[in-house]
Amino acid sequence: MRQGRHRVDRRRFKPGLVVAAVLLLPVTAGAAGAVSAQPPTARSTDLGSNVTIFDPSMPVTYIQAKVDGAYAQQVDSEMGSQRYAFLFKPGSYGTPTQPLQLKVGYYTDIAGLGASPTDVVINGKVEAYNRCLDPGGTTGCVALVNFWRSVSNLTIDVNAAGQDGCRASANFWAVSQAAAMRRVNILGGTLSLMDYCTAGPQYASGGFVADSRLPSTVNGSQQQWLVRDSEVAGWSNGVWNQVFSGVVGAPAESGFPNPPYTTLDTTSVEREKPYLVVDAAGRYGVRVPAAQRSSRGITWADGPGPGRTVPIDDFYVAKPSDSAWVINQQLARGKNLLLTPGVYNVSRSIEVNRPGTVVLGLGQATLTAVRGAVPLTTSGAPGVIIAGVTIDAGDQLSPALLRVGSAHGAHRGSPADPTTLSDVYFRVGGPHVGKVNTALEVDADNVLIDNAWVWRADHGVEGLTDSERWTANTGRYGVVVNGDHVTAHGLFVEHFQRYNVLWNGEDGTTVFFQNELPYDPPTQADWTNGTEQGWPGYKVADDVRSHALYGGGVYVFNRNNPSIHSANGFETPRAPGVRMHHIMTVNLGAGTIDHVVNGVGGPAETTSVGAPVDIVDYPTH
Repeated sequence: MRQGRHRVDRRRFKPGLVVAAVLLLPVTAGAAGAVSAQPPTARSTDLGSNVTIFDPSMPVTYIQAKVDGAYAQQVDSEMGSQRYAFLFKPGSYGTPTQPLQLKVGYYTDIAGLGASPTDVVINGKVEAYNRCLDPGGTTGCVALVNFWRSVSNLTIDVNAAGQDGCRASANFWAVSQAAAMRRVNILGGTLSLMDYCTAGPQYASGGFVADSRLPSTVNGSQQQWLVRDSEVAGWSNGVWNQVFSGVVGAPAESGFPNPPYTTLDTTSVEREKPYLVVDAAGRYGVRVPAAQRSSRGITWADGPGPGRTVPIDDFYVAKPSDSAWVINQQLARGKNLLLTPGVYNVSRSIEVNRPGTVVLGLGQATLTAVRGAVPLTTSGAPGVIIAGVTIDAGDQLSPALLRVGSAHGAHRGSPADPTTLSDVYFRVGGPHVGKVNTALEVDADNVLIDNAWVWRADHGVEGLTDSERWTANTGRYGVVVNGDHVTAHGLFVEHFQRYNVLWNGEDGTTVFFQNELPYDPPTQADWTNGTEQGWPGYKVADDVRSHALYGGGVYVFNRNNPSIHSANGFETPRAPGVRMHHIMTVNLGAGTIDHVVNGVGGPAETTSVGAPVDIVDYPTH
C-alpha cells in the first residue's frame, strides 16, 4: 500500500483559488404564494415569507391545509429552490377525534417554539413516507433519497385516527441523510424508520436522532443510523451500521456484526443545536445550549437544559436578497445571523469571526457559491455555532464551501466552548453543476461536527451521464481535518473523487461514519492514487499518532465501470494510538473494495452484494 504520496500538509493546506471580493447576487425567496400566506395575527414578517407560525387558537383544518399544501409542492421537489419552516407556538394542536397528520417533504422544517419539547404537543403524527419515483406515483417507491427535512423541539402524541390500517401501525420517519430529528418527545405508539406501507419496506440510507425520547423503534431496512444522547424504549433490527452514543435504553454491543450495534455509554463532548423560541409575551429568541462532556440521555428532563437565550434583536434576520456585504456589516457590528428560508447566491465569503457568534438557518436555508467563492468562513473562535445551513458548490471552482479556522492553524479554539457545526450539509452537483476542491475544511482546533452530510451528487437534474458528471461535477475532497481535538458525530460523506475524509489532525474522534465511494470514475486510471488502486473513503494521515473511529462503513457501487477496484475502504498509520472499532465495507452491486483497512479484510465484491465485510477492532491488539 502506498502511504503519504497524496498527503495534504496539515498546517499549510490551501486548496484552490483566491476569490475576488464581489457582491452577493440577489435572489428572490420564491413564489411561496398560497402555501405560506397567514392570517395577520399569525404572520411574522421578520422571519420571512416562507415561515408559517401557528398558535393553538387556529383551527386544525387551517393548519392541516397549510402543511398539506407545502407537502404537495415539496414531496417530489428534490432539487427544487423552495424552502419552508412551519413553527408552532407553545400549546396543544389537534384533538383525539381530529388529529394533525403532518407529512414532511423536501426542504421543510417542522419545529416547536417552546423552551422544551413538552411545551408544544402535536396530537397526531409527523411523518415522512417512501417517495414513489415513477410518473404515476405507485412504483419505484423508496426512502433512499428522502433528504433535506427536519422535525424538532416538540412532542408527538401519536394518534392515527382516520388513517388506514397499515398507516395506523406506527409514526413513520422513513428518511436518509440530512433529515435530522432533534429534541422530539414521542408518546405512545411505535416509531418506524422505514415505510413498510408504500410498496413494501424498501431501503433507507441512514439518519440522525439527538436529544430525543423515543418509543419502541423499528429500524427495519435502514442501512445505517446514529442516535446520540437520547432515550429509547426499545430498538429492533438494523442492516449494517447502527451507532448509539450516550443513549439510555440503547441495545448493547453483542457479537458485532450480528447484531450490527456499536454502543458508547456516554458522549465525550456534545452541544445541542440552537433553536428558535417564543415566550409568553411573544418575544422571540434563540436558545443556545451549552457544551457538555460525558453526556448521556436527554437535556430537557428538568427544563430546557444548560445554556443561554439570545434575544432576536441580537440577530440580523437575513433574507435571500441580502448581499454578503450587508450580512458581513451586521456580523462586524456584533450581530448573530438568522438565515430565513431560501437560496442565497453568494459571491464573496460570509465571515463569522467574533467568539460566540451563532448562525442559524431556518427551513434548510441554502448558500450557493457564485464565481468560485467560499460561501462561509469562520475564524474558529470559541463558541461559534453554524447550524441548519446547506452549502452548494457553484459552476466555477471554489477552493472550499466552508472553511473553519485559518489555513495557517492560528486559532486554537476552546475545549470548553468548541466551534460547533450542527446539521450542516454540503452539495456538489444535483440541482446544478458544482465544482469545489474541498467541501469542508477544518483548520481550527477544538471543533465539534454534529451531523454533517457532505455529498458530491450521484444524481440530479443537470442532465449528465455518469461519464459527464465525473468531469462536470468535480469535488476532490469531502472533508479535510487539519485541526487537533476535532470530534465528529454523524459524518456522512459521499462520492468525492479523491479522499472522502482526510484526517491530518491529532486526537480526532469520529462516532459514526457512512460513505459511498464515487459511482462514476470512467476508468481505473481515473481512480488511482499513485500506484494504488483507488482512494480509501476514510484516510488518517501517515504521521498522526492519536485517532479513534467508532462505527464506520464504506460502500462501493462503481456503476459507470464495474471493473474498477479500490484497494482499501480505510487507511490509517500503524500507530498504537490510532484505533478503529466496528468498521465494514460492502458491495452495492458493482466494483470491488479489496480490503477493509490497510490490506486486512475483504474483498467486498459482486459475488456477495449486500453482505458486509466486518472488522471488530483494528489493530486487533
